[in-house]
Amino acid sequence: METDIKLFIEYLTVELGLAQNTQDAYERDLRLFDEQVKKNIKNITRQDVIAYMSFLKKKGYAPASIARKLAALKSFFRFMTAEGYLEVDPAEVIEAGTKGTILPSVLNCQEVDLLLETPDVSTNEGYRDRTMLEVLYATGIRVSELVNMPVSGVNLQMKYLIAFGKGSKERIIPLGHYAIEYLERYLKVVRPQLLNNDSQEKCLFLTMHGSGMTRQRFWQIIKQYGHEAGIRKELKPHILRHSFATHLLDNGADLRTVQELLGHADISTTQIYTHLTNKRLKAIYEKAHPRA
Repeated sequence: METDIKLFIEYLTVELGLAQNTQDAYERDLRLFDEQVKKNIKNITRQDVIAYMSFLKKKGYAPASIARKLAALKSFFRFMTAEGYLEVDPAEVIEAGTKGTILPSVLNCQEVDLLLETPDVSTNEGYRDRTMLEVLYATGIRVSELVNMPVSGVNLQMKYLIAFGKGSKERIIPLGHYAIEYLERYLKVVRPQLLNNDSQEKCLFLTMHGSGMTRQRFWQIIKQYGHEAGIRKELKPHILRHSFATHLLDNGADLRTVQELLGHADISTTQIYTHLTNKRLKAIYEKAHPRA
């Protein structure tokens, strides 16, 4: 399936414009399937796909992971059928079963404040980190969108930034006054000091060496500050994005608005945050109501 996988990944890149991380995830899932089945694509049957699902369950993969891997297979075989490489789609009528409701981890407002106040803003590095955290929480953008954002993507006069999401889809997101305040000084004072001489680096956020920030480096940064702040929850890169969405819904924002801000193509993806809100409301009710 090597050639077929490369053809499909090329389609994801050229036709759909999917982000590199998404392409890599598809490729990993398809290669794992290829390693297990070891057949020419034209000889793969529905039973092969079902056997692969059973293999994943026996290996202890989470239901959500199995569902994602099946989704990758479905997309792949649907493409190969549509392009005429296959006559029958072997994965067409297969379902992964329930994925369960896996709720994302979020910070409460006090924990967000603790995290934001941890960087030492008297240093260039600390001020940059505080600015990145403020922007993430103010906008709910993905970490990949943050680290890849060019300076031109920020308009402080009009108080918004432009994020490029999955499939290179563009969306405009308003900036709060805290984020604007930190961005103004970062752009005027801190970033020029981080730039190397005559550097043409376009990324908004830079490392101490003057190059663009990476997702991996930012993950290390947020974990470090979480530890220093005494936050016991696991601080994954998207935790401020999840907190942003949950806090908006907690305070009365409608689901469609949150969907647009997050850049979700399907509102069902955004609805996961209503589970968190409902869970919190239930806990408050049970604690506060005398006959709960």
